[in-house]
Amino acid sequence: MGVLDDFLGRLAAVEVADDAFNPYGTGNPFNAIRRANLRLYLEQMKALRPSLLLVGEAPGYLGARRTGLPFCSEHMLLHPPEGLPLFGEARGYRLSGEFDGQRKEPSGTVFWTTLAGLGIVPLVWASFPFHPHRPGKPMSNRAPRTSELKASQPFIQAVMGFFDVREVVAIGNKAAASLTDLGIPHEKVRHPSQGGKPAFVAGMQALAARHR
Repeated sequence: MGVLDDFLGRLAAVEVADDAFNPYGTGNPFNAIRRANLRLYLEQMKALRPSLLLVGEAPGYLGARRTGLPFCSEHMLLHPPEGLPLFGEARGYRLSGEFDGQRKEPSGTVFWTTLAGLGIVPLVWASFPFHPHRPGKPMSNRAPRTSELKASQPFIQAVMGFFDVREVVAIGNKAAASLTDLGIPHEKVRHPSQGGKPAFVAGMQALAARHR
């Protein structure tokens, strides 16, 4: 079994609370495609050799809950912005088939279009890589609990171990708290949700300027 097989197997085996969903678990037949999407993403990132890691909060119900990919909606999965060498059916990504249509996610759209416009192609991961939702409302979002963040920290460390990461940026407070707890040096940028778009874009512009 390869390193990615082991990693995906560990993700799939995690049992989450009743008010969360594991988009990689073996109990849902559609999750096999989400696991395949994540494998393909990590394989592509291996080829791109990123040195920058952006750590977000958790999958949203319109994002990685459906696609298995950080900040990536169904629409983004098949229609990536120009300049982004990721995603798209031609590269092998697929919809899970669990839902009708191709929904967009506002945060994900801002996230990837901003990065594409700046020419940044980072590694992206979540501080809690499973979808937290309100009790009894699976198509909703909630913030991950401290215990959930703590239990997910080994996955951040594992993802960092796959790549030569030299710079880490937290997208939002939850990610920053988890990275701080791990002792990983980082800076923080505002999450693009809930009116955070201008601050997120400004933070990414500042980051891109340092790398020119």
